[in-house]
Amino acid sequence: MSGYLRRLFALLAAILSSLSLAACGTVDFSRPGIADPEAGYAAAFPWYAEFCALSQIRKRPGFGAEIRGDIGGHAVLYLNGACRGPDGTLIPCDTPGAGPEGGVGLSMNAHFRNAKWVAIPGRDFFFEGNLRPGETLTRARYAEVLAEARSLGLYDGVAFHDAAMTKAPPGLPPEAAKYEVSIATDYAVGLGRGRYCARAPMTRAQMLSMIAFLNAENAPYRRGEREFHWSLFQDNCIHLAHNALAAAGFWRRWPTHRPLPLAILDFPVPKNEFVNLMRRGNDATLLDPEAAFADPAARRAVLDFGTLPVRPGAIALSAPAWPANAVYETELGLVFYDEPTLGPYRHWLAEILATPRQHALEPNLHWYAARLHRLREERRPLPPEMADFGDRFYAALDRELAGIDRRLERLRAARTTPATGLALR
Repeated sequence: MSGYLRRLFALLAAILSSLSLAACGTVDFSRPGIADPEAGYAAAFPWYAEFCALSQIRKRPGFGAEIRGDIGGHAVLYLNGACRGPDGTLIPCDTPGAGPEGGVGLSMNAHFRNAKWVAIPGRDFFFEGNLRPGETLTRARYAEVLAEARSLGLYDGVAFHDAAMTKAPPGLPPEAAKYEVSIATDYAVGLGRGRYCARAPMTRAQMLSMIAFLNAENAPYRRGEREFHWSLFQDNCIHLAHNALAAAGFWRRWPTHRPLPLAILDFPVPKNEFVNLMRRGNDATLLDPEAAFADPAARRAVLDFGTLPVRPGAIALSAPAWPANAVYETELGLVFYDEPTLGPYRHWLAEILATPRQHALEPNLHWYAARLHRLREERRPLPPEMADFGDRFYAALDRELAGIDRRLERLRAARTTPATGLALR
């Protein structure tokens, strides 16, 4: 047997074993929880990306489309500071023509035929369908969320594959069917799915680069030049989010549309990617200028975007599916694709959950303040070929230290004073 076949069989065996073990239990999405109020985080970091690994979905039978997903889950991306433009593209929220929402959620779905992703305006509607804390998701409230989604025109001009429409109840008009088969997958995702999310702060320049990448990914489908076909191994929802972050210099691009045998051996999945993002966003080795220079993505963050490759504010959040729920089951699974006994992902997740600075903003800022002050004090001569890079690295470090001080002052003030809505840029 060739080395390739041995690796392929080993991977498939690991996946099947992991699936069989995970199918026996559910995930507790109450840890780490949302440690910092959204308004406080957005005041400190008005530009950020949030990748979310979503659990399976299990709709209760007898009402609308009976959508029941597998334990691999789904993934979405929320961009604070990006908004829907009047022509269906993304634009910065601080430019003319942007909506009032302040952010946009993105979902890539196999349902779509002439789009790679759709944009959902507003954090509250994207995640919770604008339900209020303590409210029960009744069937009547579910219908109101559907109606609000239609009023927003989320799928205006978006064509679905015929196979997707067969999931809708018989007799439902096609436009209504789009919203029925997509709720809790593209929008109001928290109504039927638990989630692990990883936030990564961005600069405005990084967000502009992400916006440009995402618009370019969608353009040939919206123009009718190509028909979109989702692929688990070659081009899935995690590829899109991963490569949007790569456009901002966060990490290396993940190739898409590779030959299937290669793609099967190396494809992204939601829960693994959440851990990958948290580990990269808190990789302290990249705060060493020589290590950052040797890493192409980290070097690009410094040279192209004028920012440190690892910044304060990369934190984990989680939330279970909407608890008071008459529409969806709330005991849900989400698996790692990893060798179940020796694979590292379970250990890495446990470490993230056990480390306060990785899921609470104030400990995170204090840790980075101490680390960056020490780096500044211990600055050492660098090789001649790194001179320009080193100057830019330490200039970014100084800006970050000043920003941390402002953010900590803001958090201290927020504990004693009602929020003012001011943003720290």
